[in-house]
Amino acid sequence: MHPTPPQTVKLVEVGPRDGLQNEKTLVPTEVKIELINRLSETGLTAIEASAFVSPKWVPQMADANEVLSGITRKPGIGYPVLTPNLKGFERAVEAGVTEVAIFGAASESFSQKNINCSIQKSLERFQPVVLAAQEENIKVRGYVSCVLGCPYEGKIAPQKVAEVAKALLDIGCYEISLGDTIGTGTPLATQQMIETVSKSVPLTKLAGHFHDTYGQALANIFAAWQCGISVFDTSIAGLGGCPYARGASGNVATEDVVYMFDGMSVKTGVDIHMLVETAWYIADKLDRNPNSKISLAMRNQ
Repeated sequence: MHPTPPQTVKLVEVGPRDGLQNEKTLVPTEVKIELINRLSETGLTAIEASAFVSPKWVPQMADANEVLSGITRKPGIGYPVLTPNLKGFERAVEAGVTEVAIFGAASESFSQKNINCSIQKSLERFQPVVLAAQEENIKVRGYVSCVLGCPYEGKIAPQKVAEVAKALLDIGCYEISLGDTIGTGTPLATQQMIETVSKSVPLTKLAGHFHDTYGQALANIFAAWQCGISVFDTSIAGLGGCPYARGASGNVATEDVVYMFDGMSVKTGVDIHMLVETAWYIADKLDRNPNSKISLAMRNQ
């Protein structure tokens, strides 16, 4: 039995971090700052600003400190950052963050290839980060990658996703974002996975993070929304390719998701016209069109 789908949804904008981190050419710090400031004016309440990771591994995020000290923080908006380890967390605290994110995977091979350790080991590594965050009164969000498929293992058992999500909840994450990292999921698989996970983690603590690699993201978001999920991660202009599928689009575009929810009279609190303007701002800076049907359609009107 499905609960009544939520009439208000919250969007977590991941473009400045998850979107830009795959860009091959370095995006100037002032462009990142301007992007975040523009997003802050659209009505979004959560904008993932950067990642405190090793510049050796993710050179695009080397300016995390400068970005966070350069943006105009608006009251009522969260600017979370990714902190995979204690060192990154300590740098984030110095930059004045109020929320951080950590990430595990539902696939053993992905965990090994992505963070060079087992799922169990990755969860143990996050423990000190969560404890330190609790001491500083900083909220921690958890990501689970590969919830509907893995580039190395193929299909992933929903029960495995449930176990990892529950483990993140148990170590102290206030919300768990379920990520279809390679975008192979389809709506019924999405619903089955959420039904399984929600037996271990309450629906109110779950979010959906769907990539559009195979063109299924909006359908999967709709399916997850029907299950009662009310938080979704999206990326302005559809920024962010999928590193495991050459030439494929990655994140679902924020403006496409807002258009869908607007059309269903579901409140997002986000202004679609300002979003589209922002999508074209960053697309122009990256010298290409937005990866978004809505941005293209509205520009042509």
